[in-house]
Amino acid sequence: MPPTDVDRAVEAAELDAVPRRASDEIERVTSESSTASTSSSESAERPHHQGATTAPITTNLSRVPTQRDLARHETELSRIHTARSQHSATVGRDTKSIRSAKSRKPLPSFGGGKPYPPLLPNQEDYVVEFDGPDDPLHALNWPMKKKVLTAAILGFTTMTAAFGSSIFSAATVAVGNEYHVSSEVSLLGVSLYVLGFATGPTFWAPLSELKGRRLPLVASMFGFSIFSVANATAKDLQTILITRFFAGFFGACPLAVVAAVFSDTFDNRTRGIAVTVFSMTVFTGPLLAPFIGGFIIENQSLGWRWTSYIVSFMGFLSFGLNLIFLRETYPPAILVKKASELRRRTLNWGIHAKQEEIELDLRELVSKNFSRPMRLLFTEPIVMLLSIYMAFIYGLLYLFLTAYPFVFQGVHRMSPGIGGLTFFGMIVGQLLAGLAILLQQPWYMRKLSANNGIAVPEWRLPPVIAGGVAFSGGIFWFGWSGYRADIHWIVPTLSGILTGFGLASIFLQSLNYLVDAYLMFAASAIAANTFLRSLAGAGFPLFAKYMFDGMGIQWASTLLGCVAAVMVPIPIIFYLYGHKIRAKSSYAPDYPDAQRASAPLPEDEEGVAGSSSMEEEKGALGTAANGSAPRLSRDARSAV
Repeated sequence: MPPTDVDRAVEAAELDAVPRRASDEIERVTSESSTASTSSSESAERPHHQGATTAPITTNLSRVPTQRDLARHETELSRIHTARSQHSATVGRDTKSIRSAKSRKPLPSFGGGKPYPPLLPNQEDYVVEFDGPDDPLHALNWPMKKKVLTAAILGFTTMTAAFGSSIFSAATVAVGNEYHVSSEVSLLGVSLYVLGFATGPTFWAPLSELKGRRLPLVASMFGFSIFSVANATAKDLQTILITRFFAGFFGACPLAVVAAVFSDTFDNRTRGIAVTVFSMTVFTGPLLAPFIGGFIIENQSLGWRWTSYIVSFMGFLSFGLNLIFLRETYPPAILVKKASELRRRTLNWGIHAKQEEIELDLRELVSKNFSRPMRLLFTEPIVMLLSIYMAFIYGLLYLFLTAYPFVFQGVHRMSPGIGGLTFFGMIVGQLLAGLAILLQQPWYMRKLSANNGIAVPEWRLPPVIAGGVAFSGGIFWFGWSGYRADIHWIVPTLSGILTGFGLASIFLQSLNYLVDAYLMFAASAIAANTFLRSLAGAGFPLFAKYMFDGMGIQWASTLLGCVAAVMVPIPIIFYLYGHKIRAKSSYAPDYPDAQRASAPLPEDEEGVAGSSSMEEEKGALGTAANGSAPRLSRDARSAV
C-alpha cells in the first residue's frame, strides 16, 4: 500500500531537514522569504468581518545575517533543520486537514458586539527560538557531567522496567501452587507484562512528542511502581495478571522514550555510545532478575510477593530520581517553557513556541502510530524480514527463562537462586557484543567521512551476520551440553557467551539499520518491529515447557538452532541487495549517490526520475507533498 498524503507531507518535511551546504542556505534565505509568503497565503484564507482592517505584512530581509556565522556553524544549520523536521513530524501537526474541516462551518461572530480585530503582524516574529548553536538551554550544550548523570538515571530506569519483566518467572511455580493453576497459567504473568511492552509505546511515544520527554517518564514510573505494589498485594489470580499487564504497559515508556532522550542530548560522535549502553540495559535487565527472584523464593520468610515488592522499590527510586534530577531534553518542549516565561514577564500574549501551534488530531494519531507501522510491517520486505528475525531472537530471550531451569535445576539439581546465576554467561556475551560495536565506531566514522558524510545503511549489517552465526551456534552448544548430568554445568553456562553475543549484536545493529534505511519513517519502522517482537516475547514462554518436555532438551535446542541458522541469510541478503530493495520502496527514498545509478526510483515518485542530483530529487519530493515542506525562517538565527 503506497504512503498516504500525511506520510508524504512528513517525508517532504524530513527531506527538507537534511543538512545542506551553508552557502546554499544563505543563498536561499537572501533570495526568498518563505515565511512571509506563508503568512500572506494564510492571511488570504482567513475570512474578514465587515469593518475589519488588515495590517500590512512586511518582509524584513535585513534581519538575515548573510555571511555572519552560517558558513562557519554547520551545527546551527543542522539544528535549524532538526527543529523543522521535529515540528512537522510531530503527532497533531497536520493542521491543514483540520483547517479544511473547520472551514465547512460558518465563522462564528466575534461576540460582545465587537467587529473582528485586524490581522496580527507576521506570526513568525513572535516565535521563540534557541539563541544560536551554543545556547545553554539546548540539551546538546549541557555540561558532560549533567549528561552523564541523566544517562545514568535513565539507564537505571530502563533496567528497572526490563528487570521487572523476568523476575516474576521465578515466582510462577509458587503462584501456581498457591492458586492451584498450571504452570502455563502462572506464566501469563510474564507474557502479559511483555504484551504491555507491545502496546505501551503507542501511547508513550506520541505523548513524548507532544509534551516532551520528562512528563511521560515521570508519570510512567509512578504508574509502574503503583501497579507493582498492587501485584504484590493482590488477593486473587486475575488481579495478579491484570496488574502485571499494566505494569508492563507503564514500564514500556523508558524503552520507547529513553533512546529519544539520548538523541536529544548527545551528538553524532557520542550518541552511538549512549544508545549502545542504553540497549545493554534493556537486554541485561531480564537476565539479572532470575537469580535474584530465585533467592527470594528460596527464603521462606519472604515468599513470591517480594519479587514484586523489590521491583516496586526500584520503581519508586526511579520515579524519585526522574522527578528531582531529570530535566526536559526535547527541544520543542524547552522552547514552550521559554515562551511561557517570556509571556509572563513581558505580558506579551503573542509570544509562543512552534510546538504550541499543534492541534491533536485523532485521525492523524491513528495514522502515524498504528496504520503506518502496520503498513511498513506488511509491505516493506526489510521491515518484515528483520522484524521476524528479531521477534524470533527476542522470543528466545524469554524462552530461556524456562529453558535454563530445565537444564540447571532439572538436570544439574541446582536451586533456583544458584541456577539463575548461570545467566551471567549470556550477560558476559552481551557485554562483549556491546564492546565490539563500540570498538567499530572509528571504522564506521572513517567510512562515513570517506563517503562525504553519506551513510550507507548496509554498513551496519556485518555484526548482525556474525551475531546470527554466534547465536545459532550457542543454541546448539547449550542443547547438546546441557541434557546430560555427567557434562559439567560450566559447559552449557559458557554457551551463553555465544548466545548473548549474538542476541546483542543482532538487536543493536538491526535497529540502527532500520533507522538508517527509513530515516523519516524510522519511528514507525521501530514501532512495527517492537510490536511484532513483543508478541513473540509474550508467546514463546507459553509453549517452552511442552517443547522441552516433549522433545527433550537436546532436540528442542536443535530445532531452535536450525531455525536460527535458517534466518542467518536474512542480513546477508540485505547486505548484498539492500540498496536495490530500498530503491523500490515507497518509504525509503534517499539513497547514496553511489547507489543511485543502479537503483530504480520508487514507482510513486516518477516525477523525480529526471533529477540529476539528490537536491533536485528532494525538491521534487517536496513539490509532490503539496508544498508542505517547511522552509527556513527569515531569521537564520532561529537555530535549534
